[in-house]
Amino acid sequence: MMNRYFRTFSRPLVTASLLLLATLAAASDADPELAAARARISTMIDFIGPENVSGSPVKGWYTIQKGAFFAYATGDGRYVIQGDLFDLEAKANLSELRRTEMRRGLVNSLGDEDVILFSPIDPKYSVTVFTDVDCTYCRKLHAEIGDYMSRGIAVRYVLYPRNGPASRAWGTSEDVLCASDRGVALTAAKLGQDFESAKCDSSLLSRHYILGQDIGLNGTPAIILEDGTFIGGYVTPAMLSARLVAATKR
Repeated sequence: MMNRYFRTFSRPLVTASLLLLATLAAASDADPELAAARARISTMIDFIGPENVSGSPVKGWYTIQKGAFFAYATGDGRYVIQGDLFDLEAKANLSELRRTEMRRGLVNSLGDEDVILFSPIDPKYSVTVFTDVDCTYCRKLHAEIGDYMSRGIAVRYVLYPRNGPASRAWGTSEDVLCASDRGVALTAAKLGQDFESAKCDSSLLSRHYILGQDIGLNGTPAIILEDGTFIGGYVTPAMLSARLVAATKR
């Protein structure tokens, strides 16, 4: 019920919440209490560094964020709550707003040369899609790539073999990245067909995979809009187009 309720928050209130978070982040840089909290909390939680600790809207509590992981801790590091922080007055999930900002920054770190791009001549929208060459619904999405593009949607594919480096999909993904035409190779791979490839530096795949882990993916396809909004799973071209139009109007 709570998740359903918070999906009804208005865009102006979300914008105000984002501005509040940005103000808190900027103010925290010169905050000696924050510096002390960072030192204490990062010492007590071994996988958290000082850079993963920032201020929060709740006095005396600090935000812990590492990728998609969120928690909140007291300044002395003694008490920690893992989960999302909601602003009931603004009807906003503040943790999800931070995740959205994080996702936007991560996907924007990839240039078009770092992805496999399928784009119309004059795109109206751009989405980043994490895909696995063996994933059934990833294949369904790609089978309709022409329909997405006809609606003005550019698709930036990021390869994410869900079963990791030891999987068959990982080897196929490396071959795709080493092909002279990555788009043709990806299409062939999704159809289970052979394609020409060569030996090359395929370290880009590791970058793709780590990016997906940082975002917190637990399945594919995963679609990230330009503003960082996350859509899990396959959506039809018509549905995605409607989501993008609505996002533009907000």
